[in-house]
Amino acid sequence: MSQYVLPDLPYDYAALEPAITGEILELHHSKHHAAYVKGANDTLERLAETREKDDFSGLVGLEKTFAFNLSGHVLHTMFWDNLSPDGGGRPDGELAAAITEHFGSFDAFAKQLTAATAGVQGSGWGVLAWEPLSQRLIVEQVYDHHGNVGMNTTPVLVFDAWEHAYYLQYRNVRPDYVQKLWTLVDWADVTRRFDAARAGATGLIAPSK
Repeated sequence: MSQYVLPDLPYDYAALEPAITGEILELHHSKHHAAYVKGANDTLERLAETREKDDFSGLVGLEKTFAFNLSGHVLHTMFWDNLSPDGGGRPDGELAAAITEHFGSFDAFAKQLTAATAGVQGSGWGVLAWEPLSQRLIVEQVYDHHGNVGMNTTPVLVFDAWEHAYYLQYRNVRPDYVQKLWTLVDWADVTRRFDAARAGATGLIAPSK
């Protein structure tokens, strides 16, 4: 049976300093992300045991645990690729035009995503996503790790708002951390995801670079 694997980061742990310290990035990737990968794999094994024993009494809890860990794995994998030590600035081309069309301006979009990320109740994510029904970009909040499946959206840019992503460096001032994330956004990666989403791709893992 194939298993989920913790991906290598596309940069060194210290590469995102000073916005994100090497200590935080190493803990975030090698401990927290790794725990979601292990959790997804362990839950798959428990689901297999459930089928073998023909005892589905604990299925609801296992399904929630699997969704939590798998979504955590997928969103973190995307988060690492959304960031770059050479990131920042603003997008151009069709992504820039779509942001202006759907939000009025880049500044208005940035303020909304910043507020959505900083204002997540508890733990979660601020997300820029493609909504295929109306063919538009939207900003949404994802709580914990669970995807907004009912909204039928495909995230193209995700900001991690869990405390483990920033607390050691920014303490309880989440807005300061979110502002620093803007200096790291890899707009080339976001653009590839935007293009793939508009073409009908629904996967969250990055298209080929």
